[in-house]
Amino acid sequence: MFQVLTVSCKIEVSPQQVEKLDAVLRAFASCCEYVNKNTDPKLTNQIAVQSLIYREAREYSGLSAQMTIHAIRRVCANRKTAKQQNRPVKGFAPTSATYDARTFTFIEKDWKVSLTMLKGRENFSLHIGNYQCRLLTGINPKSAVLVQRKDGSYYLQIQWKSEPPQPEKMSKVLGIDLGRKDICVTSEGEKFSGKQITQIRDKYTRVRASLQQKASKGTRSTRRRARQILQRLSGRERRFQAQVNHRVSYRLIQHTKTTNQSIALEDLTGIKEGINQQPRPKIERRRSNSWTFYQFRQFMTYKAVKFGVNLVFVNPRYTSQTCYKCLHIHPVRGKSYRSGKRFSCGHCGWIGDADENGAKNISVLGLLLDQPGGSGLACSLEEHVLGLLKSHCSA
Repeated sequence: MFQVLTVSCKIEVSPQQVEKLDAVLRAFASCCEYVNKNTDPKLTNQIAVQSLIYREAREYSGLSAQMTIHAIRRVCANRKTAKQQNRPVKGFAPTSATYDARTFTFIEKDWKVSLTMLKGRENFSLHIGNYQCRLLTGINPKSAVLVQRKDGSYYLQIQWKSEPPQPEKMSKVLGIDLGRKDICVTSEGEKFSGKQITQIRDKYTRVRASLQQKASKGTRSTRRRARQILQRLSGRERRFQAQVNHRVSYRLIQHTKTTNQSIALEDLTGIKEGINQQPRPKIERRRSNSWTFYQFRQFMTYKAVKFGVNLVFVNPRYTSQTCYKCLHIHPVRGKSYRSGKRFSCGHCGWIGDADENGAKNISVLGLLLDQPGGSGLACSLEEHVLGLLKSHCSA
């Protein structure tokens, strides 16, 4: 099993090289536009599109053979994505171009890269730090993507295949309960508080509401300036969320790798649709829907593969309502022993943090999936939950 890793490296360019890079990016975008306009929009097979328009597209754009093929490949990929989202392909901006082993070479000795331009090759020095150097040492990358950012700088996203360590099934599983007040709580009782994060997100919301009002009711220059700030604010909030998810997921993966544990995570697919059907205040709906739990799941998944940690997903149903001590659920349908962050079992009397209780149940179910036929407690909980589901369905 191979994993594709990517590292973003800034490249140093001279004024003459800027013109060459801009020409390549414009040619790549125009080639994509040409292919998209002159072939059937429903056609998504790369080989079929390539056989129809390869020669014309290469002559029209002036790209090399390989870059023309990559432009056709990008058009087909965008069409597939647009088809899934039930929308047309909007267009192609001259901000990126794809390279492969025939058009891109990494020179580790001098920390340079060689890229194919419209006419010949060009060498560029990498402006990188110790982190990028450590990742690129001793590898032979076969592909890269040239990107021009909004500030006019140029970056090369270098990609290579890595064979990660094979994950082993452990005797212990760390359960993780996701939430809003606490980003996540582990079955060991460790909490990643979301209080400060909620305050920052609420601040973004207040600023956004003020700017949206100015963007609709102010003068022409005020409206234009407000829209620019709104766009910048949106990018800043996305980067903030990604940073938090990266930091928390990395810490959890490193902890489980050090302590020889697997990880059990809630499968929250479709959770927002179910929650939004419940009557709630507008502010609570916004707070629940604005955090990127799917992004957190993606970060956990690829980091687990990278570091050889086994990751399983469990059904979260009834994990927050079941007492992990006695496996009891409130006998009255619609009621629960959980109240906010507090769980008070009416059967055995256990009182504690509700999210930690849910994480412990997730840990038990994760052990059942990670090691089928494992602990009797896992089997008991699974049978108990299934029995309750059947009784509730028949009620």
